Amino acid sequence: MKKFDPIAYKKIVKSYQDQDRPTDWFDSIYTDAEGDYRDVFWADLEPNPYLLKWLKTYTFKSTELKAIVIGCGVGDDAEALSEAGYEVTAFDISPEAIRLCKKRYPYTKVKYLIADLFDYPSKWFESFDLVYECNTIQVLPGKYRVQARDAMVSLLAPQGYILVSCRSRLKEEQEDDIPLPLDKDEIDGFIRCGLREESFEAYDDTQEPPVPHFFAVYKKLE
Repeated sequence: MKKFDPIAYKKIVKSYQDQDRPTDWFDSIYTDAEGDYRDVFWADLEPNPYLLKWLKTYTFKSTELKAIVIGCGVGDDAEALSEAGYEVTAFDISPEAIRLCKKRYPYTKVKYLIADLFDYPSKWFESFDLVYECNTIQVLPGKYRVQARDAMVSLLAPQGYILVSCRSRLKEEQEDDIPLPLDKDEIDGFIRCGLREESFEAYDDTQEPPVPHFFAVYKKLE
C-alpha cells in the first residue's frame, strides 16, 4: 500500500474535478490498498453507529424490504443492512472496491455490483424501500452534488426512506475543502425534493480533532 498523503490526495481529486471527470479517481484509492481492505484509508471497518441506531429503532412492516447502498466502499454498512433483514444491493463505481467486498465477504447475501449513480440500471428506478448514502455527495463538485442527490431520490419506492450520513460545515465556511462537507441548506435539498424529514442529528465524531457530521432520515410519501 502507498502511504496516504492527504495533500497529494486533494491535488489528485482537484485535478480530476478541473477536467470535469469527478468520479474517475475513485478506483485508485482502492487499488492503492493492494488487495487488503484494511488499507483503504477512509474505511472505518465497522458499520456507521448512527445507521445501527436507526436500525434498532425502526420497526419492520414487511419481510421483503429492499435496500441499496450507494458507493458501498468495503461493505460494512451493506452487511449491517443485510443482517437487519433487508435484501441488499450495494454498488460502487470502483471495480476494485467491489472486488475487495467479494473477497472480504465470500458468503454474503449482499449483491455487490459495479455501477454508476449517474447511469444506474433502469430497473432500479423507484425500486428500493431504503436508500443509504454515506459520504458520496461530499466528494463531488458543483452540479454533480445536486445530480447525485436527485439520482438518490429517484431510487426510492413510495413510502421509502433515505438515510444520509455526511460531514457537515457552517454555510460559507470551508468552501475550498476536499471533501467538501454539506451545510444545512444543502442537505435540506432532500426536503426540497419533496421528501419529509423524519429525523436529523448534528454531531461531532470521535476523531482528534472531532469532525462535525449530519445524519438525517427522509421519507418519500407518495
